[in-house]
Amino acid sequence: MDYININRELWNQRTEIHFNSDFYNVTEFLNGKSSLNPVEIELLGDVTNKSILHLQCHFGLDSISLSKIGAHVTGVDFSNKAIVKAKSLAKTLGTNTQFVESDIYNLPNILNQQFDIVFTSYGTVGWLPNMSKWANVIHHFLKPGGTFIMVEFHPVVWMFNNDFKYIEFNYMDFNPIIEEEEGTYADKKAPLKTKSVSWNHGLATVIDALIKSGLTITQFNEYNYSPYNCFENTLEVEKGKFQIKGLENKIPMLYALKAVKKTQ
Repeated sequence: MDYININRELWNQRTEIHFNSDFYNVTEFLNGKSSLNPVEIELLGDVTNKSILHLQCHFGLDSISLSKIGAHVTGVDFSNKAIVKAKSLAKTLGTNTQFVESDIYNLPNILNQQFDIVFTSYGTVGWLPNMSKWANVIHHFLKPGGTFIMVEFHPVVWMFNNDFKYIEFNYMDFNPIIEEEEGTYADKKAPLKTKSVSWNHGLATVIDALIKSGLTITQFNEYNYSPYNCFENTLEVEKGKFQIKGLENKIPMLYALKAVKKTQ
């Protein structure tokens, strides 16, 4: 099963719809709004003059937001259409953000550089089948003493069916999840029919892979909300904090971690 090409086609089809959606609100972004959320801002700290590799960057809003606060950023995504959009946005806004088209596992064959920070966030690892290989790529691109920052939807969220009425999927690694759906999380009524291949990775799978790659976990947090209204059956409990109706404060919806590469 060629999951990379199946998923690349999915994201290529989504890109134009996402770019024009209220969800991503590119117009507001072009007018100066940052796309970064408090969770990742706190973990990243001061990024002035730091080199950052942003994995699975979609069309680059977070990458460019990081550039605007002083970082030297390289964004990576396997969707050629997303990378075209990202480069256009960076040019329009006058940032020096660099973008590379590549799937994550092949990136060491394309990019020859190490970074102060590797960053990934929100709906990324579920598109990758092998967490050990992923963690080794992160370790490869970090400078000695460099930091990996990750914010991701909690694996408990992915156990539920679309409207959160019952448990449908396994918590931990199992077979790939192959789905066909209409619309997209950024525009549920979009005239779009797509196929996807994804995987559920439990926390232990992700954390153990990072540890075995040689990274040291220095911070780990869980959160009971999503900063994005990207799920079905949601309730905004505070401004910018969404929970599932009927499950308010009962399930984790995000986790975030920081890991450091040894200096030698």
